[in-house]
Amino acid sequence: MDSLKVALAQLNPKVGDIVGNLAKVRAARAEAKEQGADLVITPELVIAGYFPEDLVLKPAFQRQCMEAVEALRADTKDGGPGLFVTSPWVEDGKLYNAIVALDKGEIIGKRFKVDLPSYGVFDDKRVFAPGPMPGPLVFNGVRIGVPICEDVWTPDVVECISETGGEILLVPNGSPYEVGKTDIRVQLGVKRVIESGLPLAYVNQVGGQDEVIYDGGSFVLGADRLLKAKLASFREQVATVEFRRNGGGWECQPGPIAPELEQNDSIYQAMMLGLRDYVNKTGFPSVIIGLSGGVDSALTAAVAADALGPERVHTIMMPSPYTSRESLEDAKACAEAIGVKYDIVGIEPAMEAFRAMLMPLFGNRREDVTEENIQSRARGVTLMAASNKLGGMVLTTGNK
Repeated sequence: MDSLKVALAQLNPKVGDIVGNLAKVRAARAEAKEQGADLVITPELVIAGYFPEDLVLKPAFQRQCMEAVEALRADTKDGGPGLFVTSPWVEDGKLYNAIVALDKGEIIGKRFKVDLPSYGVFDDKRVFAPGPMPGPLVFNGVRIGVPICEDVWTPDVVECISETGGEILLVPNGSPYEVGKTDIRVQLGVKRVIESGLPLAYVNQVGGQDEVIYDGGSFVLGADRLLKAKLASFREQVATVEFRRNGGGWECQPGPIAPELEQNDSIYQAMMLGLRDYVNKTGFPSVIIGLSGGVDSALTAAVAADALGPERVHTIMMPSPYTSRESLEDAKACAEAIGVKYDIVGIEPAMEAFRAMLMPLFGNRREDVTEENIQSRARGVTLMAASNKLGGMVLTTGNK
């Protein structure tokens, strides 16, 4: 081949939802087919969702993931694009973090993650076996290296691929969001391109998973180390790039480059994505927020309304004897400006009940921070009661 069109499937899988994740991969492959792609590559562990943690140790879960890959293998009989799909994979009694190459109804190759991280939020080393040093996979006569995520953070795996005839690097990733992480990833990719002389496509997951957020931002670097294409951050996208044979090597043709977000915008988008996915993936219909009239709860309400839609946000003002009229006015104005539901539940009766209950113990000691803390705890009880009865998830507002 003198041309290879590769679809980067920047997807948002859900941990444990094998059926849903399989459907996402199928939809991405159908979209890639419409774009004229020869091959589709997914982010890391897309069938299981990342991080699967102890779930991936269950034999039934492992089997279901591999059955999903087999279903995709059968799909490729249709003559559509080939598929490099990522999944847990059991071979010779060992569990691997794998990428499986599918084409024309066959498994044409497999490669396993070598460098298993066990720092920060990562726990791969505890649940997966490390794979052997990989050579490239051959797809339509093109020798494609597929180092998985951490495998490109050090030079060894890419060096092995380069020395065994690799021509293009396609890298599936589950790389969490941090401020400034995009630049770090691109600089890392440039290092591997310099060392190997090979063009590189970095395909990152997008979405929230518990406290971890994946920001996407997949990109392609040419053998000349220049940025050739970049996908948007914080949303799913399938985009096809074209590699062309150029003399003895391959070069990526320039494609769309999504603009980089300003730092505050990036942080706000991450907050929205993390909240939206946590609420939706756990199945909550709405959220409940204690609206005080202050900055912290106002920002929380704004993020929630932008992430979920104002119709899914319920704010509750809980005045006490310490609450000023200005706070009441500000809370109401905030709810009206954002367009969310707003209720008032006074907590003075609860505070009076605690005061009477504790009087024999406290005696005539004067009021201090104790009573203010009772105020905040009464609000917590009120919000949790509303959550239990009405079904919304409580959002904390303690730190803007």
